[in-house]
Parts: sequence; C-alpha cells; structure tokens
Amino acid sequence: MIPLRTVVAAAAITLAVPAAAQAKTKDMSVGAPAATAKKLGELVTTNAFYPSKLTVNAGDSVRFVPAGFHNVDIPAKGGSGIPFIVPTGQKVAGSLDAAGAPFWFNGQDAMSLNPEFFQSSGYGKSFTYTGAKGVNSGLPGEKAKPMTVKFTKAGSYTVLCDLHPGMKATVKVAKKGAKVPSAKQDAATLKQQTDASVKNAKGLGTKTQGANTVALGVAAKGGLEYMGMVPASLTVARGTTVKFVMTKGSYEAHTASFGPGDINDGNSYIGAIAKSFESPAIDPKGLYPSDVTPVSLSGATHGNGFWSSGVLDANSKSPLPGEASVKFDTAGTYKFYCLIHPFMQGSVTVQ
Repeated sequence: MIPLRTVVAAAAITLAVPAAAQAKTKDMSVGAPAATAKKLGELVTTNAFYPSKLTVNAGDSVRFVPAGFHNVDIPAKGGSGIPFIVPTGQKVAGSLDAAGAPFWFNGQDAMSLNPEFFQSSGYGKSFTYTGAKGVNSGLPGEKAKPMTVKFTKAGSYTVLCDLHPGMKATVKVAKKGAKVPSAKQDAATLKQQTDASVKNAKGLGTKTQGANTVALGVAAKGGLEYMGMVPASLTVARGTTVKFVMTKGSYEAHTASFGPGDINDGNSYIGAIAKSFESPAIDPKGLYPSDVTPVSLSGATHGNGFWSSGVLDANSKSPLPGEASVKFDTAGTYKFYCLIHPFMQGSVTVQ
C-alpha cells in the first residue's frame, strides 16, 4: 500500500505546477467573427484576421476559425504566400467574339486556379509549426472546421490569406514561461478591432465618387470592403467616357463587364464567363480586358454588346491595372457586373 502522505505530497506537487506551464490554445478568426459580421451587414466583407496580432508561448497553439472565403497560409520562415491564379503553361487560342473576330489576347498565357489550393486541406486538422515548413489550410469548404497550429519556437510569424493579398496577421511566440496577454486582455484587443470595423464600415456604400466614375467596391481601413458598385446606377450624356476604378486599400479583385444574358445562368454568354471563375480553367474573356484600344460601347460591340475591363485590383505589387474606361455614344441602359462576384451589379444610362 502506498503511504497516504506520499499520495498527498504527489497531489501537492501537481497542484503547485503554475498554470502558465500548461499549453494553451488561443483563437484567431479568419474573417470577422459572426457577431461583427452581422453588424456589418451582407454587403460589407472583412479581409482581416481577428485579432490581427496574437501572442502565445512556445508550445501553445492557435486555432484558426474560418469566417468567410479565406485560406490560412503560414509560410516557412523567410517564405511568402502563393498566387491564387497561375499560368497553365498553355497559350490562349481560338477565342473569338460573337462576330467571329479573334480577341487580342489569343497567344497570351492561359490561366487557371492554383492547384495548390485544392491539394491542401488543412481546415479541421492540427499541425505543428517550427518555421522550417509552411502550413496552408487550402480553400474552406461549406462547413469548414478550425485549423489548429502548435507553435514550438519563439519568434514572430506572419499569417496570410492568399486569396486576398494584403490580408495578414502576426503570431508572436514568446519563450516558455514568458508573460503573455491574458484571455481578458486578448478579449479587449479583439473588441477594439471589431468596434473599429463597425465604425469604419459606415457610409461605404454611399461614398461620393468622381464625375463619370464608378467604384468597383469601396474599401476602408482594416480590410473592410463594401461589395457593391458605387454608384449602382449612373446617368451620363452621349459621348461620355465612364471610368471603373478599384479603391485604395482594397484586397479584392473585381471586373466591370457588359454583355448579354443572365449573370446567374451558366448557359448564357455573360453567365458562362462568370461561371468559369469557379472552375480550374478560367475563360480568358473574364481575365483579360476585352480591348486594349479605346472603344465605344453599344449593342453591336464585339457582335453582342460585350465589353469587359478584365480583372482589376488595387495591389501596387500586382501586374493588374487598377482602372479601365469605356465610352458611351449610343443612348440606352447598359447593365454591368463583376464576373468574380456576380451579385455586384450596376447600370449606366446614356441619354
């Protein structure tokens, strides 16, 4: 029989172990937490991690909670993120407009979604990160579960969303036993960030643009973006050139695209191009601008009234342009869409 005093002593030793020595797990939301997203409304998205900075001890874990269409990429130490769209190694060939004329981008690189996103399936799994090898969640499924990452070495590590370049967070890993923010302090930091998001989102959808200018979404500090055309309807005189622009600070990519058919019908002309953004092989009519020289848009353009800006973004390090323009000489109402986000729609009325 084990002496009672031995059992009591062992229990005392166990109770004496400091709580800080036990491995902990802290949460980081990949996108706005549900309560914040509800306050922001359906048309405001947040390309941000919440909190954007988190400190843990070596041996602790971070649980990345999916809250939107984002991936989690923790590159190897000194590494960088991965592109979402990559060349296939083939060239565009045989792409004709509705009038049978070849588009200018024949001979340019054919592009597709990066296969790496489909090969990674980290959501719902656990990993250990040392800095020697990166960790990538891949694309989130419809009911994606959190990805948990244990950090074993002290240092400062960058967390990225490759789908939205510019969206990033920092996980600082302190040595074991070092003092780190408490749960209460972390909660206060998170509240400060979520309160700022709600405040900065106000009025984005009604922000005044320059003359004859339509913003493809409106961005604000902290990764916020109003996902709509601003203004949603524009009236101009014949002979006016309308400019479609990305706003400073946007982490999104958009298009301004005109054409026949229902954007939500994958069998229609414009709908089929939009649908291709959901498949590995993206239609070059969606990626590239339809024209590289100034054109006047009418129902006869490219044989069916098609004109597209191609993919635009506001990233200074990207080769993509941040704006595109088209002239309107013919009276009528012209509807346009973002092919990447088909719910983003607008119209130009020419008088």
